[in-house]
Amino acid sequence: MVVDAHPWNVSVQEAFRIQKELVGRLVREDDFGRIESVAGIDVSFSPQKNLLYAAIVVIDAETLEPLEVASASLEPVFPYIPGLLTFREGPVVQEAYAKLGLEPDLLMFDGQGVAHPRGLGLAAHMGVLMDMPSIGCAKSRLVGEFKEPKQKRGSMRTLSLHRKKIGVVLRSKDNTKPLFVSPGHRISVEAAAEWVLRTGKGYRLPEPTRLAHLEAGRAKR
Repeated sequence: MVVDAHPWNVSVQEAFRIQKELVGRLVREDDFGRIESVAGIDVSFSPQKNLLYAAIVVIDAETLEPLEVASASLEPVFPYIPGLLTFREGPVVQEAYAKLGLEPDLLMFDGQGVAHPRGLGLAAHMGVLMDMPSIGCAKSRLVGEFKEPKQKRGSMRTLSLHRKKIGVVLRSKDNTKPLFVSPGHRISVEAAAEWVLRTGKGYRLPEPTRLAHLEAGRAKR
């Protein structure tokens, strides 16, 4: 349940102000108990229908098997502005999450955590609002400097911004493009990387966001 939602249909200036306020509430260390379930969250957009689709797939943290699926669709209330995408995607994530019967122990977003120009990507933003441990697991870099990790699964290099570690560049499968993993809320960089690897099932994407990506695509079609 979202515990501290704010208005989404705001001005750009107000969006920046909200981001600044929420960044100050981020917990950048491990603050969670036993993880028994992980929710993967992905959002897609249909320009033809002008609809955003959010899919959430909750999996068992041990077996990696799906436990529950929820999805929702909404018209965007905020324009597409890089760095402010949560104001566009947050409402539909909120709508899908409200349909879940299970409450997961960890959220894993197909998107950025603190690896964001103002330190508040989708995973960090929603993690704070939902007061839940959250991870950003992105397919591409938004900000930060890094060196390429080795080609073996599990290899990683530091993702840094202004000489500060904000995440890792992680090889989740041998000889494939790496993932850009950064903590959202109530989790450390190290634990975020560990959980992305732990929930891998032989694909580039970890199982929570891989299944959510497939489900979001189905919902859009």
